[in-house]
Amino acid sequence: MKRKNQTQIGSDQMVEVFKTNVQKKTESRMLLSVLSEKFPSFKMNFDLSDCDKVLRVEGENMEALSIMILIKEYGFMCEVLD
Repeated sequence: MKRKNQTQIGSDQMVEVFKTNVQKKTESRMLLSVLSEKFPSFKMNFDLSDCDKVLRVEGENMEALSIMILIKEYGFMCEVLD
């Protein structure tokens, strides 16, 4: 089910944007590696120049909660950006 802040870009393709506290490129690369292993079909990137240190995730059948939990397991804050 599509939440109000999710963007649908295709039949099942969704984009979710998360606010994080990731500060360094090394941290973002490590998290992208972990996320890619867990969610290999998703396209993901960080924008560390944004004030919200945005993580953008694009994919089918996305569960934002799973992404947030995984990032929090590595000690970072992660919440859906409204």
